Amino acid sequence: MSGPESGPIGVLFLCMGNICRSPLAEGIFVHLARERGVADRFLVDSCGTGGWHVGHRPDPRSIAVAERHGVDLPSRARQLDAAGDRAAFDLIVAMDRENRADALAAGVPREKVVLMRDFAPGTPKDSDVPDPYYGGPDGFDRVYAMLVAACGGLLDHLLDGAQRSGAGRENPRD
Repeated sequence: MSGPESGPIGVLFLCMGNICRSPLAEGIFVHLARERGVADRFLVDSCGTGGWHVGHRPDPRSIAVAERHGVDLPSRARQLDAAGDRAAFDLIVAMDRENRADALAAGVPREKVVLMRDFAPGTPKDSDVPDPYYGGPDGFDRVYAMLVAACGGLLDHLLDGAQRSGAGRENPRD
């Protein structure tokens, strides 16, 4: 992984369409890193496995839950570019097991793909962040809470790894 000597640590959040979970995770992670004064240590983006929403803003329900918590979601949807993204990012953080499988099938190296909730304290390994797209607004609130816990754990993991050796472990529970 990158570290203070070699540049920012690249973190790419991945979901299916890049309008609900992954842009919310991106916004939360950046928000938490700014609060801790370490945002400059990271290169952060989000993308989707599919291209249905390329160029679109996040889902209005994701924007609404983020705004209620003072989190900005400035990105526009884009599709995973397996070759370019595996070169540009140290970690590709999938929201669920299907997204992880899609990234691996696209050629992203296994050591770069992790699951978002594996960084949430007290969460069973291989737990998914459920897709709230077809549900009501309360699903976005639940996903927001899951992502806050997981993004905080991911940030802790990456900062701890960078401080110890300039590199973190590929997966927090291996």
